[in-house]
Formats: sequence, structure tokens, C-alpha cells
Amino acid sequence: MKKLRSGYTTGACAAAAAKAATLMLISGQAQDQVDIPFPDGTRVSFQLCACQWSDPAHTTTLAAVIKDAGDDPDVTNGARIEAEVRFVPQARQQDEQIIISSGTGIGTVTKPGLAIPVGEPAVNPVPRKMIREAVTEALSLYATDLNQSLQVILSIPNGEELAKKTLNHRLGIIGGLSILGTTGIVRPVSAEAWTATISASMNVARKSGVKEIVLSTGRTSELAVQQQLLLPDEAYVMMGDYLQFSLEDAKKHSFTAIHLAAMWAKVLKGAMRIPQTHVRHGALEVKDAISFLATLGVAPAILDRLSGSNTAREIYERLITMDAHDSIKKVCCAARDYCQEVSGLPVTVYLVHSSRQIVESVAGNLSP
Repeated sequence: MKKLRSGYTTGACAAAAAKAATLMLISGQAQDQVDIPFPDGTRVSFQLCACQWSDPAHTTTLAAVIKDAGDDPDVTNGARIEAEVRFVPQARQQDEQIIISSGTGIGTVTKPGLAIPVGEPAVNPVPRKMIREAVTEALSLYATDLNQSLQVILSIPNGEELAKKTLNHRLGIIGGLSILGTTGIVRPVSAEAWTATISASMNVARKSGVKEIVLSTGRTSELAVQQQLLLPDEAYVMMGDYLQFSLEDAKKHSFTAIHLAAMWAKVLKGAMRIPQTHVRHGALEVKDAISFLATLGVAPAILDRLSGSNTAREIYERLITMDAHDSIKKVCCAARDYCQEVSGLPVTVYLVHSSRQIVESVAGNLSP
């Protein structure tokens, strides 16, 4: 199997663009590339796709980097990350010397619960630190006197359109994308990115007063329960395949109940107590699944007719053909029991069909 290629976060790209723009502002020389420090102490070099004066008076510079996310399916891969830099008066001695502002395509935080206060540009703490360190390096090369502040204005020209493909609106990030990253590096199908988004979604939910959380494995499952539950938008958390992590995190956030929506293969894996439900963590062995159904008390005659199934989906289709709804319900109950054991909370499980219909549900039976 081909090894997947890592890339760089929007935060790292923004830091590189900010350093290049700062170097041009204080030296008058356009930059072709810059290297910046990363949180782990390494240094990485970035090519600039633009580095120029952005005003006739030569008081503001603009530099840009094209984000390379490697082989990660990131909506910002190929996006142009821009930084405009200029000196501004320092109104008070305690004012920040490096001011980070948002331009076109950078979102604004509008809900509490995130790492950035409401009203601030959606630039996370580590990217802010990387930007300030990179800019400070540039300033130190020329021993620049900072009796004034340096303003760094970040932009992503098509950021508002790209943000529609993310969960930013649910987190209360309005008007564009977030500048993200904790290491500067994007690793393909990053578990860190998924779990960070799950935790951030739960933080926002709690700060918004949500008591019951909805965990779904995908958009189809989420849409199905949205039609029935009618909970606030902040209550819905896309957990993907991170079942155990999400259940444990929900417990940490002190929710009173969980609604879990998933399709058959994911519910079956949950019932079998598989903590991470993506196929890359182990394909579901059909023989193991049928053996598991036997432990639930599924009738031998039904098990015999399931023999020879090739996939979890085929198991489900054969159960439907046999009108073995009781066996399907037993799987849902086993999934509920596992989820309640991990989370310590009542968990209602909704089995969703690809047609966005809830085909089975079992209520939580645990006192919170």
C-alpha cells in the first residue's frame, strides 16, 4: 500500500505568509521562500506564490502560500492563504505588538465554548503562537524598533465558500474558515483533527445549554434523527468512526443523555464492542458477526440462513427478508448497552437506513 503523504496546516501556511510579508515590509525585498519554526522545534521551508506591496505608498505588504494538505481529504487543500502586514500606531504601552486580524474568508467566533473568545477571528491558539514566532523572527533580523504595533491580516479568498463544506456553522464560526492546527502538520485522515472537532462541538453544546447530545456516524444518520428529535443545532455532533472516544468525551462534558444514530454496520460493530468502527481498524468478519448474533440468542434457523453472507449489509438484508426484526432489535440493544457502559449515561440508539429513515430504535434504560 502506498504511504500517504503528510501536508501542512492552515496555521503553518499563515505563519509562513506572515513572515514573508513582514520581511518584505522591513527590507523592501520580495521573498521567494521562507522557513519558520514548528511547535516541535523543527523548521520547515515554504514557497511563496505571491509577495508584493499591496498599496502605492508601500506601507502594506501581502504574501501568500498555497496550502498543501498532502494526501488528506481536506477542503482547504490548494487554498490560497494570505497575510497582509503593516505597522499601526500603538495606542497604549500594554497593547500587543503583533496584532492578528481577520480579512476575507476568515471566520469569526460567535458562540462560547471554543478556544478563542466570542468576537475574535477564528485563529486557534497554536496558529497564533506560530504566527507571532515567525513574525518575531523576521523583525529580529533587522532589529526593528517596535514603538508601534505590527498588524497581520489573514485572508483566504474563497474561504467563505469553502466553509460551507465544513461544520463551522455548527460551532458558531461565521463568515469563513478557521485557521487551525496543533502541530503545523496535517496527517492523512488525521485522528487528531477528528477528535479535536468532536471535543470542540461538545464544548459549544455545553456552553449553549444543551443537555442531550446527538452522536452520528455520518450526515445521512444525522439527518434522519434531526427530523424526529428537533433539538438545537448545537446538540448534533458528527463523531464519524470515533465511537468510544465520543462516548467518553460526552461523559466528561456531563451531558444527561445521548442519542446515537448510525447505519447497520456501525451499530453491529458497536454491539460487538469495537471502539473504533472504521474498516481500516479491522474489517468486520462475517463469521464473527454471526457467532456474535448467536450469543444474543438469535435462533439457529436464522443463523443457518445467514451463513455465506459476504458483508454486514448482506446480513441485514437477509434478516429483513426473513422478517427477523427481533434479531435486529437485539443488536441495537447490545449496542445501547455497550454505549451506556462506556459513557455512564442513558443512550438511545437509532438504526438508520440509507434512505434516511429510522428503521429501529431502542431507548436508553440507564438512570443518568
